[in-house]
Amino acid sequence: MTVLVIDGQGGKLGRTLVEAIKGAFPDVFVWAVGTNANATGAMLKGGADRVSTGENPVLVACRRADIIAGPVGIAMADALMGEISPAMANAVASANARRVLIPMNLCDTYIAGIAGGSGEILEDAIARLGALINDRRK
Repeated sequence: MTVLVIDGQGGKLGRTLVEAIKGAFPDVFVWAVGTNANATGAMLKGGADRVSTGENPVLVACRRADIIAGPVGIAMADALMGEISPAMANAVASANARRVLIPMNLCDTYIAGIAGGSGEILEDAIARLGALINDRRK
């Protein structure tokens, strides 16, 4: 099973996701793709099994992943301060994988019902990832 974590900017959210997944499911293969070298480096430090950087790795990894996780902006063209290209957003949105997207009110996108970067939201996302991983194992 492959869980793809995509993140940009500094990669803090991606690193947190990678650490949580590897901590709870050490046997799950985590492929982390950063939109830039800083994000990729952060996720590598978080324990990702494979890392890569840029648009084409996102396109390839989305075709191969069972689960895709990251901020909601990875499915929106021009999100993450312009780091998500239309092709990247389309690859995430059209992938056969299940998606766990973490809502964030950044970059001119407001998601109603989200007060801010709540720890509860991240905990819920990690719990959902765990449920999806366990379901895939059955």
